[in-house]
Amino acid sequence: MKLNLQDIPRVKTITKDDFIKQYFKPQKPVVIEKFIEDWPAYKKWNLDYIKTVAGDKTVPLYDDRPVHFKDGFNQAHATMKMSDYVDLLKREPTRYRIFLWNILKEVPQLQKDFKFPDFGLRLMKKLPMLFFGGTDSYTFMHYDIDLANIFHFHFEGKKQCILFDQKQNPYLYKVPFALITREDIDFSNPDLDQWPALKNAKGWVCNLNHGEVLYMPEGYWHYMRYLTPGFSMSLRAIARNPKNLGKAIYNVFAMRNIDNLMRRLKGQKWIDWKNKKAIHNTQRFS
Repeated sequence: MKLNLQDIPRVKTITKDDFIKQYFKPQKPVVIEKFIEDWPAYKKWNLDYIKTVAGDKTVPLYDDRPVHFKDGFNQAHATMKMSDYVDLLKREPTRYRIFLWNILKEVPQLQKDFKFPDFGLRLMKKLPMLFFGGTDSYTFMHYDIDLANIFHFHFEGKKQCILFDQKQNPYLYKVPFALITREDIDFSNPDLDQWPALKNAKGWVCNLNHGEVLYMPEGYWHYMRYLTPGFSMSLRAIARNPKNLGKAIYNVFAMRNIDNLMRRLKGQKWIDWKNKKAIHNTQRFS
């Protein structure tokens, strides 16, 4: 038995009005296949190009090791020159990923290769972020701290994306005081005997190809697996739903600080308690 996932709808392109009516207002995901063919990035952006324009930059790398109490929020596990990292991606599978890499700050010339599209939402123009990964590297199932609307543009290769909305929280083994599920769940092939509540979760799935954009509505959980080496850029718009906006404010100003304080006070016992609590909170829904 596998996860209950339906294919994310796909359109070639879309008008602003149709996007707002069909996807933003009902908060449903969509893949837009041909939306950025007029961007210079559509033809230029690949790993070789990134190596050329950013090869001398030192980049933060993350892998799939479990969270440790000593890890700071979004603390990198390693660093490497971008040129060496691209060589690594092309040479062999690696768990090392780059995420939340701000291209405005790091490589300003890349700004000339794309424009901020008009989807009818106000995009945060200071926060275009790049994400890189090698074959079979993946992110834990998580949602973003600000519960933003996310437009995820993929470049080079293929990437699998699995999404759940916030209504599925009771079934996902969500870790308290965190934005992740249990890290030992393999969402690409989960053991449903070990994690039976997942049978009740209803989600979405797609494979993203070069030049395609995935719209992820507010607060959607997302699991990303790189099927081949590649990278993506996310643009985001602030949550509009008052409930989600309230959650975002709580996450930033309360939840994150509580978690950091408890890590300092309790150490690894706090992390272990959270992981046990994730199972306890979910068992009644299995």
